Amino acid sequence: MTLNEELHAPRVLLLYGSLRERSYSRFLVQEAERILNAFGAETRIFDPTGLPLPDDAECDHPKVAELRDMCNWSEAQVWCSPERHGAMTGVLKSQIDWIPLSTGAIRPTQGKTLALMQVSGGSQSFNALNQMRILGRWMRMVTIPNQSSVPKAYQEFDEDGRMKPSPLYDRVVDVMEELMKFTLLVRGRSAYLVDRYSERKADRVKRSASSEAAAGVVL
Repeated sequence: MTLNEELHAPRVLLLYGSLRERSYSRFLVQEAERILNAFGAETRIFDPTGLPLPDDAECDHPKVAELRDMCNWSEAQVWCSPERHGAMTGVLKSQIDWIPLSTGAIRPTQGKTLALMQVSGGSQSFNALNQMRILGRWMRMVTIPNQSSVPKAYQEFDEDGRMKPSPLYDRVVDVMEELMKFTLLVRGRSAYLVDRYSERKADRVKRSASSEAAAGVVL
């Protein structure tokens, strides 16, 4: 894969959904980061340790501000969650809940590309993936078709947290490669792709109201 030399390296934020010391979602995200770096991406992993529950702190909380800054910096994201009780974890959901759809004129996630992965302690499942895909759509992200589900994750990583060679590892490479392709295709065009008639109409009404109010001011 070659990158357009006129553009900076794609900026990818990676989120994981477990605070355990031996966290397989973190291991998988770290493996994905190595692959993305090999493809030429610039990456950052957010550590959710110390992130408060949504609405249990102000937006200027250091961990919230760190997460939002990373989100604004990114052009693409990777979300990885364990499956717990048949669902994604609260750790991952809390991170997403702290990311607003809009902050003034800035939309932290709209038009950005997204790749999804999950780890399971038992047989292969797609429950967490399906939930995250719904969230990605809600956050107005371009969620790529491919995805990775790693069953019996405790068997797929060595003592150092490195993923063992296997078809499951190959799928992770596939997903990261596809994320890079979609990111290179979308960036620079996201404003056009997410441009909406309803929002243009609302903006025209707002500007018209502002003009009429300004015209009525007597100096």
